[in-house]
Amino acid sequence: MTVLSPFSAGPVRAVLVVHGGAGTILRKHLTARLEAEYLAALEASLRAGYNALQSSPGTAMDGVEAAVRFLEDCPLFNSGRGSVFTHDGRIEMDAAVMDGETGRAGAVTGVTTVRNPVTLARAVLEQSPFVMLAGRGAEEFATFAGTERAAPEYFRTEERWNQLQNQLRRESEESAPLMSLSEDNKFGTVGAVAVDARGTVAAATSTGGMTNKRYGRIGDSPVIGAGTWAENATCAVSATGHGEFFIRHAAAHDIAARMAYGGRTVAEAAHEVIQDKLRAAGGEGGVIAIDAQGNAVLPFNTAGMYRGYITHDGIPFVSIYPD
Repeated sequence: MTVLSPFSAGPVRAVLVVHGGAGTILRKHLTARLEAEYLAALEASLRAGYNALQSSPGTAMDGVEAAVRFLEDCPLFNSGRGSVFTHDGRIEMDAAVMDGETGRAGAVTGVTTVRNPVTLARAVLEQSPFVMLAGRGAEEFATFAGTERAAPEYFRTEERWNQLQNQLRRESEESAPLMSLSEDNKFGTVGAVAVDARGTVAAATSTGGMTNKRYGRIGDSPVIGAGTWAENATCAVSATGHGEFFIRHAAAHDIAARMAYGGRTVAEAAHEVIQDKLRAAGGEGGVIAIDAQGNAVLPFNTAGMYRGYITHDGIPFVSIYPD
């Protein structure tokens, strides 16, 4: 488990952590070229977020939004462009942000024409009295907020379409249970957490959901306290994994609660939730979490998680497989 504790004393300095999803990510499934592309994209995301952190005023919210926007624009990841398809052949996207200083949050779910759902989630936080908007209403709000739109075709990639066809074929041939997880399933969510120079933390999470999902299924990413959480007194968290488990166990908030009421460090709390509690319940995935002092942790209980961090030296570190 990667634990980042760069600043034990002195002034707080900006730190940014990102993830690009966790799951059955095996070396045999990634060519050297594709692995390099993933690592380069994670590095670019970190640089985009770090540049936003270094700009004036350089808030944690600016950093996490910029980092996640880059990942949403990259077709390698299951968010924004490159999102997976539903059972009906549609793309429906979810996102959430939370500000650790104010406790305010914004989330959207089931949007289909918003180029960067994370930016719309931030607009919900900043331009509305609400927390979560869904479907058509969220799209209407995007028009009000002036959020950039894109035609459904923009988000489509052949790889994601083929993944849906494979799932549909498997269901037909094997009479697989509804929305069963295939052995090559990747929990495709992207996210970022950051602390800025003022000691404010923020979190952002964005996803295309689960391949072959039906009936308007919503995972943990846009659910505040499940897949996204931020408060200065404890930590900021962005999760990736089998969303139903993260929702049932309020995983992101549970990490913060263990810090607030149990005196755990961010590393201890995240380990207990991901490696002990969720694993015992059968939940797979991981989180990135950071506290207001810049201590960060990136635990996961799957074969891999696309992840990385950048600190005051401006040099990104990225990885996919366990340490």
